[in-house]
Amino acid sequence: MGGPNLEIFKFAVYTFFPVAALLYYGDPEWYNRHVLPYKEKMFPEDKGSPNIPTDQGSVREELARIRAEKMARKMERERAEGGEQPGSSGKMV
Repeated sequence: MGGPNLEIFKFAVYTFFPVAALLYYGDPEWYNRHVLPYKEKMFPEDKGSPNIPTDQGSVREELARIRAEKMARKMERERAEGGEQPGSSGKMV
């Protein structure tokens, strides 16, 4: 087999490569140069994204707004369905 020199070489390789990879890819300058521009191309910042409420009062206000919108859509849908009655197409069979 290889003997102790081979084992020492394998140990050095097994410990050197992960440390070298961490030093190279973990550098903040490398990250800013290579990752951030690609990230900004793939996921552009959306200016119209909603703000997520963080305190209890704003959560309650947002829930009330959502419920009011749902109720308005429901009333609009019922008004639209109420105007049309099934079987009243004007044809007599």
